[in-house]
Amino acid sequence: MTVTDDIKVTRARESKLKSLSIEDMHFGHSFSDHMFVAAYEDGKWQHLEIKPYQPITVSPACSAFHYGQSIFEGIKAFRDLKTKDIHIFRLNDHFKRFNTSAKRMNMPEVPEEIFKEGIRELIRMDEAWVPDIHDYSLYIRPFMFASEAFIGVRPATKYEFMVILSPTGPYYSKPMRLFAERHYVRASEGGVGFAKNAGNYGAAMYPTSLAKKNGFDQVLWMDAKEHKYVQECGTMNIFFVFGNTVVTPSLGEGTILDGVTRMSIIRLLKDMGYTVEERHLSLDEIEERYKKGELTEAFGTGTAAVILMISGLADGNNEMKFDEKKWKVGPAVKIELDSIREGSAPDKYGWLEKI
Repeated sequence: MTVTDDIKVTRARESKLKSLSIEDMHFGHSFSDHMFVAAYEDGKWQHLEIKPYQPITVSPACSAFHYGQSIFEGIKAFRDLKTKDIHIFRLNDHFKRFNTSAKRMNMPEVPEEIFKEGIRELIRMDEAWVPDIHDYSLYIRPFMFASEAFIGVRPATKYEFMVILSPTGPYYSKPMRLFAERHYVRASEGGVGFAKNAGNYGAAMYPTSLAKKNGFDQVLWMDAKEHKYVQECGTMNIFFVFGNTVVTPSLGEGTILDGVTRMSIIRLLKDMGYTVEERHLSLDEIEERYKKGELTEAFGTGTAAVILMISGLADGNNEMKFDEKKWKVGPAVKIELDSIREGSAPDKYGWLEKI
């Protein structure tokens, strides 16, 4: 008896794809026909089900609304453009990070078989939603929230784990301008910056809105103590290119998300012959080396955006602008990653898991 045998299946009467074109869908707005759900009650996971995508009903006293126990992951599945097979990218790493977030938020960990088989079975049922187009993929959103109807400051006793799917193309249409945020902070040492919990993103919205009002696309977050060391850009990890050396902020303080795309890019860059340094990197150093002509490009990485080039970085009224003609490393490593995920290059790292 396996978890797959325990999953109750209720199929949608008809697919929404009949009236939709995947090419016209936008990330986070269009969702596939089904979703996977599981409930944590009485100290165990139960009631596994795949059913038509639909609204959920919760109590107004739902604990997640009041005390913030809510986490999620972002995963992608790709269609091999040659064989048409479907592969999930680094599923095991996402599973581990999901439970790292759960532990930090004092939530029950999801068993590996439920997490992975729930996702696999859901994609098998909705495989027609996996795009067969370059630079497109199926975005997988597993999430868990405290569902107990209780108002009181303690960990909940009931939780819901769900997975929904959304076809997606390129996340951003152009490079981004960043504003270095010297006042508001995203995370501090001892906090939850490394966990993919909803509160991290909610707290970022106000300063990001301020930056956008001034013509910027995202915020470059700084450390909480001195406001001088770079951390993340928007919802992404960040890389700076100094000649043959690529520098990205270290994860040691627990304030930065251990991005799966980040770790993939680091591995690829090293194999491409670049030196990668994971260390403290101050904005002062960035500005100084920019003035010397040593800083040639910068880019963000994340599951949704993959790699997004940075066109400008402003610190107050001073802005560093990056010449697109000099961009070399970011575009090249994106080609390497895309080639593996779409099947035009061998998966020598074992990152792809076939459905």
